[in-house]
Amino acid sequence: MPFVPAGIDHLVIWVGNLEAASAWYQNVLGCRPAYTYPEIAMVHLWHGPVLIGLWDAGDPRAAYAAPATAGGQNVHHIAFSWQGASETVVRDHLRRNGVELIRAARQVGSRGFGLALYFRDPWGNLIELKGPPTYQPPEPASFGDPSSA
Repeated sequence: MPFVPAGIDHLVIWVGNLEAASAWYQNVLGCRPAYTYPEIAMVHLWHGPVLIGLWDAGDPRAAYAAPATAGGQNVHHIAFSWQGASETVVRDHLRRNGVELIRAARQVGSRGFGLALYFRDPWGNLIELKGPPTYQPPEPASFGDPSSA
């Protein structure tokens, strides 16, 4: 490998109605405003240290970048993480915001094993809201030294 993987820089999610999507991601998932790109019908929001792009699939300014896959979907789901609140508080928050849970499971994520709540955003994107870890597995194997490739 000629480089060391450093993590995900940003994610882009296809939505409809950019203003409504921006409000939903801020109110439901706690994202904070970052950048706006009206010329391409996109906004960026912060979710912790990760930049999330919201792109209006119905706006002609974004047509050049529409996904070529069947049905327009090219990602199964996106996992957002939370900390600092109990499971009950988070479930109540989602319920108050009209979010209907599809599934709840205890499974692994990058921070360890913990609660995963699955639901869809108003544009049909599958979202996982990953809780704090209840068990931290051992560190995965290293990718190795890139200079040895």
